Amino acid sequence: MSGRACVVMPAFNEAERLPALLAALRRARPELDCIVVDDGSRDATAAVAAAAGARVLRLPFNLGYGAALQTGYKEALRRDAPWVVQMDADGQHLPAEVEALVGALASGDCDVVLGSRFLEASGYEMGAARSLGRDLFRAVARRAGLRVTDPTSGFQALSRRALEFYAGDWFPSDYPDVDVLLAATRAGLVVREVPVHMAPGARASTLHSGWKPLYYVYKMLLSIWAASGRPRVS
Repeated sequence: MSGRACVVMPAFNEAERLPALLAALRRARPELDCIVVDDGSRDATAAVAAAAGARVLRLPFNLGYGAALQTGYKEALRRDAPWVVQMDADGQHLPAEVEALVGALASGDCDVVLGSRFLEASGYEMGAARSLGRDLFRAVARRAGLRVTDPTSGFQALSRRALEFYAGDWFPSDYPDVDVLLAATRAGLVVREVPVHMAPGARASTLHSGWKPLYYVYKMLLSIWAASGRPRVS
């Protein structure tokens, strides 16, 4: 691969947090190109990301987390990136922890490295409802053949092979989660977890407000069922 490795960072109204995060990422991993996908923000997200030296892709309106991620994947492929780290723009994923993901990916024995808050004791705490949801999806995924401790972690490192797979038309535009990991394992990709520390979310997630939690649970269970029906590639 002739391109440079990339960080893909979906962002929605994160102008306040991005400057410090991008500066910390530049200090931690100056060799990485940073792709910020502005998912229809109403603030200065795109401007502050560009001022910090990131490559900015602007979506015309809010398309969803999955669509923003895949936009970043396709840009990384266009740049011929050998691998990618994906992380959130709200400061929860720590640039200092990128090394743990990249080191595991560099071993060559896996395609997706998942940063887990729960593989080892890290002091991270979830609310009761989110903990219940994590336990539910972890149990359902285990029955489908995927054993992970943090199925909702968006802090991941992806090999070129995983990047090409995730760029396919099947990738969900809203909530790529444990269903995507399960689809990856069914396609013959190897998923591995490494322990990481994460900061508490800087603001309440829009996923956990109003009717969205009910839709999320319904959609995710349906997606897991669909993913578990994929033929397994050995």
